Amino acid sequence: MLGLVFELVRPALFALDPERAHELTLKSLEAGIYPRDLAADDARLATQLWGLAFPNPLGIAAGFDKDARVHDRVLRMGLGLAEVGTVTPKPQHGNPRPRVFRLTEDHALINRLGFNNGGHDATLARLAASPPRGIVGVNVGANKDSPDRTADYVQGVRRFYDVASYFAVNVSSPNTPGLRDLQAPAALDDLLARVLAARSELTTAGRPRRPIVVKLAPDIAEDDLAPVVDVLANRGVDGIAIGNTTLSRFGVSNAALAREPGGVSGRPLFHRSTVMLARVFRLTQGKVPLIGIGGIDSGPSAIAKIEAGATLLQLYTGLVFEGPGLVARIKRDLVDYAAERKLARLCDAAGCRAEEWAAKSLDE
Repeated sequence: MLGLVFELVRPALFALDPERAHELTLKSLEAGIYPRDLAADDARLATQLWGLAFPNPLGIAAGFDKDARVHDRVLRMGLGLAEVGTVTPKPQHGNPRPRVFRLTEDHALINRLGFNNGGHDATLARLAASPPRGIVGVNVGANKDSPDRTADYVQGVRRFYDVASYFAVNVSSPNTPGLRDLQAPAALDDLLARVLAARSELTTAGRPRRPIVVKLAPDIAEDDLAPVVDVLANRGVDGIAIGNTTLSRFGVSNAALAREPGGVSGRPLFHRSTVMLARVFRLTQGKVPLIGIGGIDSGPSAIAKIEAGATLLQLYTGLVFEGPGLVARIKRDLVDYAAERKLARLCDAAGCRAEEWAAKSLDE
C-alpha cells in the first residue's frame, strides 16, 4: 500500500523543484502525514555502540533535517538513528538558487546548498522543546564567513552537548569554499584537539561523554588518506563517517547537469564511497566504528556497505527515489542476510569483504 501511494504522488513531487519537493516532504512529516513503523526490530539488527543502543543500523543522513524539525518523526518511520544539521553558529541562506538538481535517470542529486540552516539558536530551541526519544546526532559545521572556523565547531559541541546523542564534525562538504582544507592532517589535528578539549572540559564538569564522529569526503587522494586516518586514530575519535557528496562526475549520464557545480549523491556515489569505506576500515584495522553513507537505495547496497566495513548506515537520496517504504525493505533484507549466515548480530559481518572492496579502483 505504501509503495502504491508513493508511486501515485511521485510524479507530482518530481514536477516540483527539488528544494520545494523537499520542503513539502518536511511539512508532511510535521503535519503527521508519514508511515509509522513502531514494531520492535529483529534483535539481530541491534547494535551497542558508544554506550548507545541502536535498534537497527539505518539512519537518516545530515542534510535531510537541517534544522531539527522532524527528528522524532523520522525515528518513528523505523530508522535507528537520525542526524540533524549541518548546523552553523549563525543562520545562513546558503548559495543562490537553483542549487539542487535531480538526476532521475541516475537516481542521483547534485547539490550546492552551502550549509543553509537556521543557526544554533533555532535548532537548539527545537531539540530542547522536543527532546529526542531515540538516538539523534547533531552534525556541526562552520559559517562561510567565520574568521575562525574551528571555533565554530567547538561552539557547536558546547551548545548542543546536553541534547545530542553524538556529534558529527563535518569537514567534508564541497559547497563551502575552503572547508575541505580542514581535512588536511595539520588542520584536522588542530581542529580535533580543540573539539576534544571542549568535550573533556564538559565531561570533567560531570556531563556524559558524547561520541565524536568525523565525516570525510570520498574524494581524498589515495596518498593522503592514510595521514588523515592516522590523525583521526591518534586523536581517538569515536567514529568516522564515509562519506559526503563527491565532486566526481563518474556515472552521471546527463552531460548538461554534470556541468553544474556541487556534490553528487545517490547511485553514482555508491561505488566510490564504498571503496573509500573499505580502505578506511583497512587503515584502522577495524578498530574505529564506521558509518557508511552514499548510494544506499536497496538491501543489497546496504549489505555491501556493511561487508565493506560499516557498523552504521545513513541514507537520504535513496529515499527521494525509492520512497519511505525503502526503510522496511532494507531491514527485511538485513534480517534475511543475518539469518542466512547464522549471525547472532548483523554487525558481526562488518568488514568481512573489506579487502575485496579496498582493492577496487574508485571509479569503475
